[in-house]
Amino acid sequence: MVPNHGSIGLRALICALLSICAAASIRPISDAHRSAALDLFVPSGGLFQSLEETYEALRTFQILGVGNFSDIGPATCPVIIDNLTSPASSPKDLFDAIRVNSILECQIGSQTFKDVAEKFQDLIKSTDKLMNFYYSILGLLHVKAQGVSVVLPDAEGVFYSIKALSQNDGRWQYDSNNAESSTCAAGIALEALAGVVSLADIELVQSKIGTIKHDIVKLFDSINSYDDGTLYFEEKHIDGSEYKGPLATTASVVRGASAFAAIVSEKLNIPGDKLVGIAKFLLSVGVPSSTKDLFNQIDSLSHIENNRISIPLILSLPSTVLSLTSKDQLEVEVTTVFGSAAPPLTVNLVRASSSDVKNNPILENQELQFDTEKNVHYLDILPLKIDIGKYTLEFEISLHDPENLNTYATGGHAHSLIFLTGLVKVDKSQIGIYDTDSESSASMLKLDFFKDDKISLVANHLQKLHLSFQLFTPLGNTIKPHQAFLKLRHESKVEHIFALESSSRQYKIILDFLALVEKFYYLSGRYDIELAVGDAAMENSFLHVLGYIDLDLPEPPERASRPPSLSVDPYARFGPKQEISHIFRAPETRPPKELSLAFLAFTLVPLGGFVIGLLTLGVNLKSFPSSSVHALFSLLFHAGIAAILLLYVLFWLKLDLFTTLKVLGLIGVFLIFVGHRTLSCLASTSAGKVKTN
Repeated sequence: MVPNHGSIGLRALICALLSICAAASIRPISDAHRSAALDLFVPSGGLFQSLEETYEALRTFQILGVGNFSDIGPATCPVIIDNLTSPASSPKDLFDAIRVNSILECQIGSQTFKDVAEKFQDLIKSTDKLMNFYYSILGLLHVKAQGVSVVLPDAEGVFYSIKALSQNDGRWQYDSNNAESSTCAAGIALEALAGVVSLADIELVQSKIGTIKHDIVKLFDSINSYDDGTLYFEEKHIDGSEYKGPLATTASVVRGASAFAAIVSEKLNIPGDKLVGIAKFLLSVGVPSSTKDLFNQIDSLSHIENNRISIPLILSLPSTVLSLTSKDQLEVEVTTVFGSAAPPLTVNLVRASSSDVKNNPILENQELQFDTEKNVHYLDILPLKIDIGKYTLEFEISLHDPENLNTYATGGHAHSLIFLTGLVKVDKSQIGIYDTDSESSASMLKLDFFKDDKISLVANHLQKLHLSFQLFTPLGNTIKPHQAFLKLRHESKVEHIFALESSSRQYKIILDFLALVEKFYYLSGRYDIELAVGDAAMENSFLHVLGYIDLDLPEPPERASRPPSLSVDPYARFGPKQEISHIFRAPETRPPKELSLAFLAFTLVPLGGFVIGLLTLGVNLKSFPSSSVHALFSLLFHAGIAAILLLYVLFWLKLDLFTTLKVLGLIGVFLIFVGHRTLSCLASTSAGKVKTN
């Protein structure tokens, strides 16, 4: 066996991932769908972008049992009431509002519902478009569910009007002016016809019901299929404005067929295998990434879960990759599409065959045991002596109670793809250099992958490199891995990769250096030797450094090709740069502290002299204005001067030059104004005194 040295080879890893992804099993609705619903349907302030999206979100939350309606109702109910009472509301606006209200149950008066019902009935009398019939009839059903008495007077005429849009192949037209028929429209029409039967005041003639049953059978006869048994509906020859994808089209047909099956007394003649195939298709989507797709998936699966035709049972594998090393068991779950428990049944492994040899089964007719605690059927595969590899399994489900055959559909034989993995043993691995085609065993070196010992080889262009090894599965069989490569990397980073070929139950490669001198660009020197072996079934795929070879090649001729320039990683320029070492100049010498303080005291001498002079001469306030207005301007003028002095102090302590100049400009404008008024006051006072004298 080989320890996992280094990382798995890139090619082997990609191949393994692709193979395992291809073996992914269909699984029922899970918590991943519930998390996706909460992530995709996110209201803003309790409101979604439209009432249609609101209904899709609430319906999805309702089916999955998640979400909190208390935050949505207070913001959405006023919008619903506005749409129901507005005269400008279209039939679609009324329909969206009434079906959202069926979930939120807003406080709406019965008269509002009666008015809406009257609008719907008036529309039914005047329209010939399928969508108007759909909005009106289903809207009346929602009004009836609110406790309002609703009767469709001319139910038979409405039934004929909708049926007139049907085609011979089971599809429907959206209106009589549109020659294109649509599979999606068929589902819409079936829902509308089911509503007509529910709202009719008299029992419709059974021949009309039988005609629709026949149309449904023809519609299901045109269903599309994949090789794995999944079935789906798809539009044909529909322009871009009305085209719906397979998911939306299939969901529409499922809603229509289940709605019509719910109102007829007899069971629709739809094989259970087709419902199982449709359920597989809807589940094979996985977790949709858009709100519309998630709603179509969950809503249609809800109709399948609760239909009156047949409830599909889904066989799924919790794990499609089983380890022989860990002694994993083959586990099978049989549930409904939402993961509900199935009735008592038996799961039988009819056939297991290798994907490489499909006509030669390695296992047949194995009954799986049932684990009541885990609710799974299981089979111990280790005693069965099944080797590692990829296998196709064919299962058959048998219900214990024959009466359940009328309720559940098993879908016949179910196929699944699994991988059995294990540790691969590497044996008889050896490497060596020889001169002739008949190598000597004495010159070969044995490789031991359990040790970190590295081999060192020396060769020239007249010699050859030989490498060989064998791979054995846990059961002792030889295995052919997906990828086996030998890499030689020159000290100048030039790489050469060679694929190993299988022959005589072993992998072997012989490198003739004389024939490879041009490919090696005549580069002599040291080459590192790496071996990469990988397979999806190998638990110990490896990338192992064997050692190095010192290769002596001849001098290149004049016209010999040069080694390619090494590729530059485009993201390398975003990596860390070399650290910059800053060299700062030495600080200038400064005078002693005592001398600086003495100079500061000397600069304050004039200020001290000014203060002493004021005290000696006395302050003259005789010319200070006596008028209150003039005195105010004088005080403001002196305050402005004091503010400038304070600004100088702040500039010295903390302010920068630009901030100081901005503030100084503002104070300067203020000083010009109050100073001018102060000088005007003094001038007028002096002029008055002159006149008096």
